[in-house]
Amino acid sequence: MRFDYHIFICANQKAEGKVCCGQERGMALVDEFRRVLRDKGLQGKVRAQRAGCIDACEFGPSVVIYPGGEYYGHLKPENVQTIIEEHIINGKVVEELLIKF
Repeated sequence: MRFDYHIFICANQKAEGKVCCGQERGMALVDEFRRVLRDKGLQGKVRAQRAGCIDACEFGPSVVIYPGGEYYGHLKPENVQTIIEEHIINGKVVEELLIKF
């Protein structure tokens, strides 16, 4: 695999009046994930990118991390550090942020 982890952050935009988790903080989360990954020297090992709809609108703002396919929801930029340290660096799912479908 090219990357150890691939983080897809919903930054989708829907028509006015429709629920979309990316509109609320999507790009702020993209920026924060990239900043923290850069600060921790993880560029090239972990890719964080904006995505269209990841089909978790009711849990938004949300992300999905592969290869495991874990979804995290109701995120704020201050949650990014925890996800990077616990999930990406230590390999532990952050249960309190995990979406349980």
